[in-house]
Amino acid sequence: MLIFDFKAIGNKLLTIRKKTGMTQSEVAEAAGLSDRTYADIERGSVNMRIETILRICKALQITPDDILTEENYTLSEQQEALIEQLNACSPKERETALLLLSVYLRSLK
Repeated sequence: MLIFDFKAIGNKLLTIRKKTGMTQSEVAEAAGLSDRTYADIERGSVNMRIETILRICKALQITPDDILTEENYTLSEQQEALIEQLNACSPKERETALLLLSVYLRSLK
């Protein structure tokens, strides 16, 4: 699930930064940000551009998924929930959903 709450993103950055043993200043410098800007990001008080997110992720050696998503369910639980939703669809809706999934999966290759 995608996270849109800047405070939640900031908390994830704080946790990851502490695990790496880096200071806010070290992350800010590596990401090309001012100390104040990075501190504000960890507090969740500023909106970041995607470029800033990518630079912070590079500095912390993580992927954007690490800070922009959260897992509420295991993969198997998510698959089961989708299958249940699919089974509740009409045959035409199911066919359309499967076709869309097929097109999406092919686009990944």
